Amino acid sequence: MADSDAPEILDITTYTADKRWLENIFRDVSKLSVAKQTVVGGISGWCAGMLFAKVGKVAAATVGTSLLLLQIAQHQGYVTVNWTKIEKSMQTAKVSIERDTKKAYPHVAASIKTFFAQNVFLASGFAGGFLLGLSS
Repeated sequence: MADSDAPEILDITTYTADKRWLENIFRDVSKLSVAKQTVVGGISGWCAGMLFAKVGKVAAATVGTSLLLLQIAQHQGYVTVNWTKIEKSMQTAKVSIERDTKKAYPHVAASIKTFFAQNVFLASGFAGGFLLGLSS
């Protein structure tokens, strides 16, 4: 059997839980020059900002339209909404999510802080690009 017919073996051991995936992705970028790090950060930030702006507009329009239609339906008598019950449910969900997040993901914030502290130029370029992407 020829080597070209052999199945490709994918090594997924580099993406185990004990390794930081963000560092694996950007490990080669951190060895580049300052200018290249800034450009890579700026371009990726700009793309993320553009995507965030587009998705944010659609999400805001969807939520706003839904709330407007719900208010009109309530005013016309089609729907009866118990707003105090909804508010209590929202508060309970908020507390539950905050508690679970602090318990399950305390290392995420520390990992992100460490990454940005070690890659200042990449992070600065990303932040600037993100703001440019939001504004365009």
